[in-house]
Amino acid sequence: MHCLGLKYFNKNQVESILEKAVYFKSTKNYTKSLQDAIVINMFFENSTRTKTSFEIAALKLGARVVNFDYTKSSLQKGENWIDTITNLNAMHPDFFVIRHSYSGFAYYISQFTQANVINAGDGTNEHPSQALLDLMTMYEHKKDIENLKVCIIGDIINSRVARSHMYLAKMFNWDLSFYGPSTFLPQNIDIKIEKDLNQAISNKDFVILLRIQLERKSGVNIPSLGEYNKFFGIKEPIGAYIMHPGPVNRDVELDSTVYIDRNVLITKQVENGVFVRMAIFDFCISN
Repeated sequence: MHCLGLKYFNKNQVESILEKAVYFKSTKNYTKSLQDAIVINMFFENSTRTKTSFEIAALKLGARVVNFDYTKSSLQKGENWIDTITNLNAMHPDFFVIRHSYSGFAYYISQFTQANVINAGDGTNEHPSQALLDLMTMYEHKKDIENLKVCIIGDIINSRVARSHMYLAKMFNWDLSFYGPSTFLPQNIDIKIEKDLNQAISNKDFVILLRIQLERKSGVNIPSLGEYNKFFGIKEPIGAYIMHPGPVNRDVELDSTVYIDRNVLITKQVENGVFVRMAIFDFCISN
């Protein structure tokens, strides 16, 4: 089974993955469900947390991992994508873990392989594993993940994380809202837009901060990083738990003095990423 996006998952499937991730975290005595499986990591964008945690997750479950380096592949000789995937598929891998700047790329690749395809982030479309690890972190701190009050602040229009959270919000009946510069906010969506920062962070269970994605040129949509921090950055501890998919632009989205506050769950998110990605592998191979 593929994991292309939360768009394709139902609530029972998400809860099943969450339950397995919690189990993996609670014990070291688990079945190595990927024993001798071959996982090909194909990352066409820079990554620290996602790439490394997928690799660790696969190794913990007994898989062998191949890191595909596109800069040294036949793509540089003019080979097209279909031929590349067809040839890799002929080597009978069990998984492709794919990150790419093009939205829908993981789905496209899934049409040319019998392997399980996991979307590790595709353009501005989705980042399902990030949203699921966020969900696990929420569960650990609230237990009841129904009817949460969540505000996402930042570069929402370019965020695949925000889009995946929108699917979770529908599944679990969250009161989801957005806040950010008008140039960062999507148009014509049925989600509340907060009027100011105080309103955005008040009476919330979780506040999710998003990075200004300079590599996607989102920085051109604001006067300066200093101006962003002044009006949209978190500069002191707040009542809600603070999350961030990383990497954090310190003193832009979140001041360094707040980063160490006990309500900031960023390191916990990274820790949970390994267990959630183990659960995704296990779910895909079992279905």
